[in-house]
Amino acid sequence: MKIINSQLNKISIMIVMLFVLNQCGMGADARKYPPEPEKRVAKNLEEGRGFRLMGGEKKNKSGDFEFASSNELWKASLDTIDFMPLASANYSGGIIITDWYSSENNLNESIKISIRFLTNEVRSDALDIKVFYKKCGLNENCAITEKSGQLVSELNKKILQKAAVYKKKKVKNYKPYKGPKLGDGK
Repeated sequence: MKIINSQLNKISIMIVMLFVLNQCGMGADARKYPPEPEKRVAKNLEEGRGFRLMGGEKKNKSGDFEFASSNELWKASLDTIDFMPLASANYSGGIIITDWYSSENNLNESIKISIRFLTNEVRSDALDIKVFYKKCGLNENCAITEKSGQLVSELNKKILQKAAVYKKKKVKNYKPYKGPKLGDGK
């Protein structure tokens, strides 16, 4: 029994030593790293060797989404069609779909608008707007057609104009952060 215990002790000590020695690795060349700790930390983070607690900055994120109200096109689109009920609004998917809408004057005709965002930049080709008309007869037989033309171009123009105004206000109200910088020790 003593022999088995001593054998197990020797094996366990060898495994622990092997694990500890394996963790030493090849080591780092001190000539490649600056002596100041702040610069070493910054270099390690740039090279992806370090980590940050509580989220921190990450590179190569799978999705990088701004808050929806900071996107001028998104905000301008919602403001332009705010009189219509929304069926779906998916910021990360880049699409707004209204529900069918009809005026009080003509209940047999309805309209539905789909706005797809092709880019976050305020430019003429940033939006793909589709307008659908639904016209119903007496027996609830409805015909749905997609129409392009004056309404699509007016919506596009109005959204882009509002987005340009929002962008101008955003740049005008920009105030840089004046707090202490990382590594100042303050």
